[in-house]
Amino acid sequence: MTGRPRAGRAFAPGHLTGIFRAAGDDAPDPRARGSIGVGLVLELGARAEARWEPGPRRSIAVRSRDGAPLPITQEAVRRLVGDRRGRMRVDLHHELPIGQGFGMSAAGTLAAALAVSRAIGAPRRRAIEVAHLAELDGGGGLGGVAAILGGGLEIRRRPGIPPWGRIDHRPGPARIWVALTGRGMATPPLLSDPDQMHRVLAASSRLPALLRAPSIAGFARASERFTDRLGLAPPPLRAALRRLRRSGAWAAQSMFGASLFAIPRSRAAEPRIRRALAELGLPAVEIGCAARGAHLLPPIGPPDGRRKDFRGGPARRRP
Repeated sequence: MTGRPRAGRAFAPGHLTGIFRAAGDDAPDPRARGSIGVGLVLELGARAEARWEPGPRRSIAVRSRDGAPLPITQEAVRRLVGDRRGRMRVDLHHELPIGQGFGMSAAGTLAAALAVSRAIGAPRRRAIEVAHLAELDGGGGLGGVAAILGGGLEIRRRPGIPPWGRIDHRPGPARIWVALTGRGMATPPLLSDPDQMHRVLAASSRLPALLRAPSIAGFARASERFTDRLGLAPPPLRAALRRLRRSGAWAAQSMFGASLFAIPRSRAAEPRIRRALAELGLPAVEIGCAARGAHLLPPIGPPDGRRKDFRGGPARRRP
């Protein structure tokens, strides 16, 4: 490393899980632990900018635009910086709500790790490993980092990050609606509760068949059944799911949040889904699947275009 400041920027997409089960708990290497399941990688996610200034003292600051505490991301940055002396500052912007089942912990941690790795000259693989281990240790998720290394419909066939884990990616649905029905859920207590994870295992009985022959329709139906059998959705969420299913959508809970996702069963159902969401009065946005997974961004470049925020309106152009 030279004595001059260095920077890195990265984006990691959000992600929602429709059906999963924990796997690999007994693997001797934690990089082979996590979950198997199927989910969707979203076009909205988390953006990170890291700035490293070598110096006589070591300091690390990780900040979010909304001021949310980020202990898992902070830990990943600390592990990457190691014993290097200098100042590391990471600024994060989450494009979807935290704690609502949209994978913002994994997205923010992986985006930060990739940005930091660019700033300090660490390899990409090291950033992915550190982000995955920080998520596991902090209880943020079981397979979120592995899932967002690619886009579209993601199929986690073997737990962990590659090459230990195996994740396939296929084109996802053209349209997805996501909506909030209440306050978020804390993921760590759910993942650390043996009774809860036993219920997850029982509710995911359709997962093996889905992994053998994955499809968007199969994923949507399996996710609905997983939601209903798990019984974690609070009453307002269950009511919204019933309404959306009557409108012609496959609709399920995004794990784990007081949130839902809806996929139209046909083009004719799309206006009915929009009308149902409007009548429900829920904060919602119509988005697509990400075309690619987490990646570095140019240090300086043109705006990336207009994107939707969670309220569905146009967001500002961001550098």
